[in-house]
Amino acid sequence: MTASLTARLSALKGWRADVTAFAAGLVSALSLPPVYVLPSLLVGIPVLLCLIQGAHRPLVAARRGWWFGFGLHLIGLYWITEAILIEAARFWWLVPFAVPALSAVLAVFIAVPAALVWRAGPGWRAAFALAGTWVLADLARQFVATGFPWNPLGSVWAFPGRLGDIMIQPASLIGTHGLTAITILLASLPLLGWAWRAGGAVLLVLWFGYGLIRIDQPVPPPPDITVLLIQGNVAQGQKWDRSLMVSIFRRYLALTQQAVAQAGGHPSVVVWPETASPAQLQTDPEARRLIAEAADGAPVLAGSVRFDAAGYPLNSLFALGADGVIEGIYDKWHLVPFGEYQPAWLPLGIQVVPGGGFARGPGPRTLHIPGLPPAGALICYEAIFPSQVIDPNDRPEWMVNVTNDAWFGNSTGPRQHLIAARMRAVEEGLPLMRAANTGISAGFDAKGHELGRIGSQTTGILPVALPAALPVTLYARFGLLLPGSVALGLAIIGLIGRSRRRWW
Repeated sequence: MTASLTARLSALKGWRADVTAFAAGLVSALSLPPVYVLPSLLVGIPVLLCLIQGAHRPLVAARRGWWFGFGLHLIGLYWITEAILIEAARFWWLVPFAVPALSAVLAVFIAVPAALVWRAGPGWRAAFALAGTWVLADLARQFVATGFPWNPLGSVWAFPGRLGDIMIQPASLIGTHGLTAITILLASLPLLGWAWRAGGAVLLVLWFGYGLIRIDQPVPPPPDITVLLIQGNVAQGQKWDRSLMVSIFRRYLALTQQAVAQAGGHPSVVVWPETASPAQLQTDPEARRLIAEAADGAPVLAGSVRFDAAGYPLNSLFALGADGVIEGIYDKWHLVPFGEYQPAWLPLGIQVVPGGGFARGPGPRTLHIPGLPPAGALICYEAIFPSQVIDPNDRPEWMVNVTNDAWFGNSTGPRQHLIAARMRAVEEGLPLMRAANTGISAGFDAKGHELGRIGSQTTGILPVALPAALPVTLYARFGLLLPGSVALGLAIIGLIGRSRRRWW
């Protein structure tokens, strides 16, 4: 970026600066999955830094950061409107407001770093400060109001194919949050001198080299198990239609029979998506018997609703053994605010899922099923939470993610959700098998390499040979402490130093 352009951007005032920040956020959103236009960050992040540096006080810098975040999330989260349209009869009035409102809230997590970065002044300190405070804000975004860490910038490297496999391997060391910090540092390079750019090139070479070495490392022998992923492709508007429940159940039974026949007697496990069973498996032994019969003795992991002792519904994954015996149950514990429950901290009376909402499960749990390696269960959006996906005291040997992305149609939402699951496989060093109602169902090995998929809006089955688990990764051992320490260090280096700027 030329000095004259930097000066012009820094000199922008008022609404012109705000509009420029908004446009920079829109451009930066092109880097997100499934588009992956990474050079857009080489435009958006430097523009944001120039606008922050040109602000005359921290509140102005925060406002410009907010506009950037608003543009970034407005594009990245547009698909949420699809879910509201499913319930348009009840929430038609919410259609023009939902995505802008959520984007406005999430933009605060960029506004605060922008205000802090203002103190650093221009140059490399600002780049360090932005990378550090951005990740610290992302960590807060994972927990504040139950959390919504969707589309971290570290996921922009998860593009398809071998190159993407290579570039996401450092997540096994510092997680996706750590990749976000490095991504922002690299995106800031157009504002820095040639020495810094050369350093960035060296960092990319080291990054690529580590990924290449790790991806080609030998792995332990796999268990002799085939995972049979079932994608029923039931439209969201049909899932709870009582007149269609029997035909939906029969569809899943038929797909299960087809998958087991294709496995040819090989040891297998069948996986149905989130809430795939219209029957309540906890209280319907006949439904369980029919599933066991269709699976021909293979264990089945099936999503179903159940009720706790107090009568509250739970979004659950049932592990069914021979003769339909319930071998284990996992209950979803990370619920979607305003989707699956009405949060007490903001009682707006908005809940997309009909009924009184779901109760919360106790937390991550490992399912121990006879004949199978221990499995860590994830239901739907639980896969977007780094370091909160397995029980560290009972480490599984694979993860199973069941989801219903029918709410979001054939949009970017299911594709971004898939990438989040892929990143969890790399971070934990565990294979991940994903069954999605309308797609995208897929299998990943413990390095995040895709082993196969069923496309969106398609009915089908996907047999995947279960890969081996890897030894506990550095990130799995220390969790969010690692990217948090990296981010804090970058923030301190960037903010503690010479600056003639004052907060007042």
